[in-house]
Amino acid sequence: MAPTDENPVVAGVLLAAGGGRRLGGRPKALLEHRGRPLVEHAVRALRNGGCGPLYVVLGAAADEVRARADLTGCVVTVNPEWEAGMGTSLRAGLASLSGTGADAALVLLVDQPGIGAEAVARVRSAYRSRAGLAAASYAGERGHPVLFGAARWADVAAAAVGDRGARTYLRTHRDAITLVECSDVAQAYDIDTVEDLTRLE
Repeated sequence: MAPTDENPVVAGVLLAAGGGRRLGGRPKALLEHRGRPLVEHAVRALRNGGCGPLYVVLGAAADEVRARADLTGCVVTVNPEWEAGMGTSLRAGLASLSGTGADAALVLLVDQPGIGAEAVARVRSAYRSRAGLAAASYAGERGHPVLFGAARWADVAAAAVGDRGARTYLRTHRDAITLVECSDVAQAYDIDTVEDLTRLE
């Protein structure tokens, strides 16, 4: 059955390439949370939130991540340019969707374990068309996950430079974004510094 606007194919794209520079070079994907690597928690959030197929972009310590984390059912892409910033990983993730027929990509970051399946499901449900654009918001502030309709992928990728990811594109197109309040079901903190590690269990 061909996908329709009522039953869209929303691929989950997890950006998990970061090297954790401010964490002493500990790859973020392998930080432990509740006994398992962060990358597994994020994959589970995408899957349980209704996304599929699932795509994971690795970079730092990619071989070790593959060996230690259960990424069953995921298409894994290794971004050789991960050190140049998140923009390269976003481009790699969107490029991996080329030709899949997916209607949209829902992008999640590996270092935000406070964002789970409920927030993913809410943003996914905001899909309206292949030209759609939606994002979680926290007390009115735009955050992740972000949903990009397939018609926007080329322009998003073109604007994704350095460590900004899609920030420039989203700022330019803010009037087109459907904001989905998620602060009652998720927390949008990042694991960026050694101090942030206290948020992991």
